[in-house]
Amino acid sequence: MNRTSHAGADSPEGADGAAQFLTFTLAEEVFAMDIRTVREIIQYGPMTTVPLMPNFVRGVINLRGAVVPVIDLQARFGRPAASLSKKTCIVIFDSTRDGERVELGLMVDAVSEVIEIAPNQIEPPPNFGTNLRRDFIQGMGKVANRFVIILEPDKAFDVTEMAQLCESAQNAVAA
Repeated sequence: MNRTSHAGADSPEGADGAAQFLTFTLAEEVFAMDIRTVREIIQYGPMTTVPLMPNFVRGVINLRGAVVPVIDLQARFGRPAASLSKKTCIVIFDSTRDGERVELGLMVDAVSEVIEIAPNQIEPPPNFGTNLRRDFIQGMGKVANRFVIILEPDKAFDVTEMAQLCESAQNAVAA
């Protein structure tokens, strides 16, 4: 993979229209998300668990005085909860709910690098053969003879949908 140079770092697109993506790993798979949505990457640390949350909400962290929910991406994708390692990170990114900006944290196994992918190197999501919901995938980026799964954050991390799942989990316990 080609590392992105810092020249043009102010622009999310390169001269050839290539977009910049942050790549990270979950288990043995490489995922990517548009760098423009990423605020920062922090080391995994202590967090507060919140009762009655779905299994994909790992807890909340205090990020400079703000409460930031942390989503276990493995569990969000319907897989077993992620295990921790020295490389486990939390990617802080912006989402929106009802027109309001919301910060979320994504727990990933490791952050890899920022890469550029040209639009002609991005294929549509596959119709079958993936263990992710198709609407979670923006496309499949061709990088160095392999594919990188480019996530669609507005769908995969839809705050409204996740809030409804949290309410369902709470209602199921109360029933």
